[in-house]
Amino acid sequence: MLVSFYLAIALLEASVVFAAPSSLEDLLSPRSVVSKRPSHPIAPKHLGHQFPTSPNRTKTCYVPSYGNGKDDSANILESIKQCNNGGHVVFDRNNKYTVATALDLTFLKHVDLDIQGTIQFSNDTDYWQKNAFDQVFQNATTFFQLGGEDVNVYGGGTLDGNGQVWYDLYAKDIYILRPILFGTIGLKGGSIADINMRYSPQWYNLVANSTDVVFSNITISGASSSANPAKNTDGWDTYRSSNIVIQNSHIDNGDDCVSFKPNSTDMIVQNLYCNGSHGISVGSLGQYIGEVDIVKNIYVYNISMSDASDGARIKVWPGISSALSGDLQGGGGSGAVSNITYDTMALSNVDYAIEITQCYGQKNLTLCNQFPSNLTISDITVKHFTGTTSKKYDPLVGYLVCSSPTVCSDITIEDITVKSPTGNNGYQCGSISGIETQVNCTKTT
Repeated sequence: MLVSFYLAIALLEASVVFAAPSSLEDLLSPRSVVSKRPSHPIAPKHLGHQFPTSPNRTKTCYVPSYGNGKDDSANILESIKQCNNGGHVVFDRNNKYTVATALDLTFLKHVDLDIQGTIQFSNDTDYWQKNAFDQVFQNATTFFQLGGEDVNVYGGGTLDGNGQVWYDLYAKDIYILRPILFGTIGLKGGSIADINMRYSPQWYNLVANSTDVVFSNITISGASSSANPAKNTDGWDTYRSSNIVIQNSHIDNGDDCVSFKPNSTDMIVQNLYCNGSHGISVGSLGQYIGEVDIVKNIYVYNISMSDASDGARIKVWPGISSALSGDLQGGGGSGAVSNITYDTMALSNVDYAIEITQCYGQKNLTLCNQFPSNLTISDITVKHFTGTTSKKYDPLVGYLVCSSPTVCSDITIEDITVKSPTGNNGYQCGSISGIETQVNCTKTT
C-alpha cells in the first residue's frame, strides 16, 4: 500500500511541474482542473488563409502565488520557462496573482497559458513609467510583452490593469506614459480567447509585429469610479501585423473599439458588441513625416455599436503639422488605405454612422485643403448599416470629407438606412468625387 502511494506521487511529479519546491501537502491539495484549449472557428468570414496548427501540450506547470499583493512575477516567469516548448501553464482559479515587475515573454514557443485566476498589475505608477516596455508607436508602453511562436492564452480568468490610479494621474498630467494591458508583440501563430480584461490604464490590446493570431470571446470593461474618465482605452490597436482575426467579443470602453494602425493588413473583425467607443477605426494614419503607412485588405462584419462617437471611421492626418491635443500631434506622413469593407452594422445613439476624414487633428479645413494629405484613400465599401444616430449632429448622420479628390477615390456607400433622431439622413461631404450620388449631401465643404 505504501509503495503504491509513493509510486502515485512519483507519477504525479513526472507530469506536473511547480515553480518552487512543494511539500507533499501542496501536491495533494486541490487545484484547478486544466482547461481544455477552446475551439473558436473563424466564422462566418474567413481570410482564406491557413492558420498554423498548435500541437497538444505534454506537461503541466502550476504557478504558485504568494497572495496579499506580493509580487508573483518571479514565480510566473519560472513556471513559464519550465513549461516552455510543449507545456501548459496554469494560473489557479483560486489565486490572485500580483505582477509588479515588467515581464518580457517574447521567447515563448509551443506553450499554453491557462489563466483561470486573476492577474493584477501593481499600482506603482513611478515604477511602470520607468520600466514598462517601450513599443515605439505613439509613445505606447506595455506592462508585459508576449511573443514567440505557437502561443495560446485562455482559461476564463481576468487581467486587471489597476487603472483607477492611472485615470486620476492622467487628469493631472497628460504626458505620463500609461501602460497597455496586453501586449502581443512579435507573436507568430497563436490565440487569445475566453479572457476578461479590466481597467487598463490606456489601450487594452496592442498587437504589433505579429501574424496568424486569433482573438475570440474577450470581454473588455473598466469605467472610472472618480470624476476622471478612463481615456484612450482602445479595445485593440494593430500595428505592423497581418492575418489577425478579432471576433465574438464584448467591449465597453472609451475610445476606438478596434483601431487599425500603420501597416495593418489582411484582417477580419466580426461579431463584436461595442459600447461607449469611437467606432471601428482605420487610423489614425499619416502622423509621422518620413513614415509610410499602409492599411489594406480589412473586412469588418456584423458589429453592434451603441453610445459611440462613430460607427465606421477612417482618420488620416493632413499634409501639414497639426495638433489634436497636447499629447497627440502629427501630419505629413504618406501611405495608402485600400480595400476596406464595413459590412453590416447596427447602430444606436452613435454620433456619426460613417466618418471619413483626411483632416484629422486640423480644425482649419481651408488649411487642410491647401496641404492635402500625402496618404491616399481608395477602394472603400460601407454597406448594410441600420439604426439611429445621437442628437449631437442632427440632422447629419455622417461626415465624408477628404482633403482633395486626387487623394481620395472609389468610395462606395450603399444600403444605409440610418436616421437621426429627427428622421433625417444628411451628410457633410467634401472632396470625394461622386459621393453626392450615393448619400444625401446636405452640407458641403
